[in-house]
Amino acid sequence: MRVHWTNTAVEHLLAIYEYIAQDSPVYAQRMIDRLTRRSEQIATFPLSGRMVPEYEAQDIREVIEKPYRLIYRIKPDQIEVLAVVHSAQLLPSEL
Repeated sequence: MRVHWTNTAVEHLLAIYEYIAQDSPVYAQRMIDRLTRRSEQIATFPLSGRMVPEYEAQDIREVIEKPYRLIYRIKPDQIEVLAVVHSAQLLPSEL
């Protein structure tokens, strides 16, 4: 299945990179690579992520790539990455 990154999720990735790169551009790139590889996993196994407890919707799921949560929606024709958030952050009421 095809994975589509929303503009919001891409902005999250860029912010994560910029934050980590202040101390280590190498580690920042490694984290981005780890997160994008996780999106390849959900392309192959969309139901491998758990339902996001805050939303209680069957189609909104997440996989953890410590310390981040990659939140996605399963659609009939694609996987839509909605957000990448630090696990200590509160999620908005709606994505």
